[in-house]
Amino acid sequence: MNSPVDAGLVAEATQIVDAKKRYSAGVLKYRQMGYWVPDYVPKDTDTICLFRITPQDGVDPVEAGAAVAGESSTATWTVVWTDRLTACENYRAKCYKVEPVPGRPGEYFAWVAYDIILFEEGSIANMTASLIGNVFSFKPLKAARLEDIRIPVAYVKTFKGPPTGLIVERERLDKFGRPLLGATTKPKLGLSARNYGRVIYEGLKGGLDFMKDDENINSQPFMHWRDRFLYVMDGVNKASAATGEVKGSYLNVTAGTMEAIYERAEFAKSLGSVIVMIDLIVGWPCIQSLGEWCRRNDMILHLHRAGHGTYTRQKSHGVSFRVIAKWLRLAGVDHMHTGTAVGKLEGDPLTVQGYYNVCRDAYTRTDLPRGIYFDQDWCDLKKVMPVASGGIHAGQMHQLLHLFGDDVVLQFGGGTIGHPAGIQAGGVANRVALEAMVKARNEGKDIINEGPEILRNAARFCTPLKQALDTWGDISFNYTPTDTSDYAVTPAVA
Repeated sequence: MNSPVDAGLVAEATQIVDAKKRYSAGVLKYRQMGYWVPDYVPKDTDTICLFRITPQDGVDPVEAGAAVAGESSTATWTVVWTDRLTACENYRAKCYKVEPVPGRPGEYFAWVAYDIILFEEGSIANMTASLIGNVFSFKPLKAARLEDIRIPVAYVKTFKGPPTGLIVERERLDKFGRPLLGATTKPKLGLSARNYGRVIYEGLKGGLDFMKDDENINSQPFMHWRDRFLYVMDGVNKASAATGEVKGSYLNVTAGTMEAIYERAEFAKSLGSVIVMIDLIVGWPCIQSLGEWCRRNDMILHLHRAGHGTYTRQKSHGVSFRVIAKWLRLAGVDHMHTGTAVGKLEGDPLTVQGYYNVCRDAYTRTDLPRGIYFDQDWCDLKKVMPVASGGIHAGQMHQLLHLFGDDVVLQFGGGTIGHPAGIQAGGVANRVALEAMVKARNEGKDIINEGPEILRNAARFCTPLKQALDTWGDISFNYTPTDTSDYAVTPAVA
C-alpha cells in the first residue's frame, strides 16, 4: 500500500486528555475527541472496516476518517457531557490509519476498528445500523464506501450461518464433480401458472438441475403465488420421474409481511420442494428469520441479490458487494447470486472471484487483486453455493468453468428459454456443453484456450448444442467494469 498521509496533516490530531477541556461545552474536532488513534493496534476481537472516503474540498482526510469513526459509533456534532457516564473509550470506534487510494486522487482509505461490545450478538441488522446507518450522509464527505470488513472470530461464532451449506446440498441432490445447472423462467412476468409450470418441466427434463423464479415474480393478478407453486411442483415432480434425478425450482416466497413469507414457505415445503428463495430487499431480519425456518425444516435457501446494485456498483460511494456477501453468509443463506464476470451484469473477473472466495472459503486470505483486504476466519460456518446468473450461454462454458470451478450454480435464463428449438433443447445444450467441458478439464486439457474447439466438437454429436452455438456463439458483453480493486504493490525490501 502507499505510505500514510504526510505527518504534517495530523499534527493537530493529538487527543485532548484533560477532562476539563475534553468535556467542556462546544465543538471539537473528531480527532480531538478520541476517534483518531494512530498508534492503535486492533484487537483480535475488533471488527475492522476499510472505508473509501472522499472528503469535501478543504477537509483534512484524517479528520474525515475520524469523523467516520465517530459518526458510526458514539459521536455527535458537539461535545455531550453524558459521555462521562460511560466507559466512552471502549465505545468509541477508532480510526487508526488513513492512506491515499492508489490512482484515485482525492480519495482515501480509512481503517476503523470497532470493539465487539458495540454490536448485538447474531444481528446483522444491528451491525449494519452502526456501520452504515448514518455516516454515509455526512456533509463533510463527498462520498463514502465500505470497501471491506474483518469480522472477528468471537463475533462470527454468534451467527449460525447457512442452514444447509454447499456440502450437504450436494449430498441431498446426489450431484457431484460438476457445477449445477439452472435457468430462470422467462419472461419474468405475465405467464399463466399453467404455462409457467410447462417452462419448469421442459428445462428440468432437458438436463438442468434447477429452475427458478425471478426477483419480481411474487403474487400478481396474472398469477397468484399458490397457483404458481402448484404448477411448478407438478413440473418438478414429472421431470424428476422422467430423468431419475433430483430436481428443484426456487420458489420465491418474498412477500409484503413476514407472516406471508412463512405461509408461502410452509406451502412450498408441503408440496415437497427442496428449496425456497428470498430477495435481498426484504432486509436482514427477514433473511435471518427465513434462514432459521429453513434450518428447522431442512430446506435450501436461495438468495437473489435484488437491489444490490443501487449501493454496491459505484466505486466511490456505497457498500462493496464483498461486504454484503460476508453479511449474507453470516445471516444464513445457502445460495447467493455473485456475478458472472462474462455475462450482462457488472463484474470485473478478479473482483467477482473475490466474492466467490468469500462464499466458499473456510479461511479467506488477503488478496488485493481480488479486493480482499483482510484475512477472514469463517470458523465452522457452512459454505455458500455461489450462483452465476445474467446473460450467459453455452458458448461461454469454458470461461465459466475456468473462472469459478465446480462449486457454483450456472444459471442460463435466456440462454435456455431462448433456444431456437425450444426450452428442453436449451437444457440439453447446456448440459452437454457442461459435461463435455468437465470431461476435457479432467483429462488435463487447457479449456480456457481450447474451449471453443471442445464445444464445436461436442456439437457435432448434439444438434441442440450446435444450434445454441450458432445462435449465441459470438455474443459477449465486453464493457469496462466500474468496480475494480485499487491497490499498490509495496516494493520488496532487499
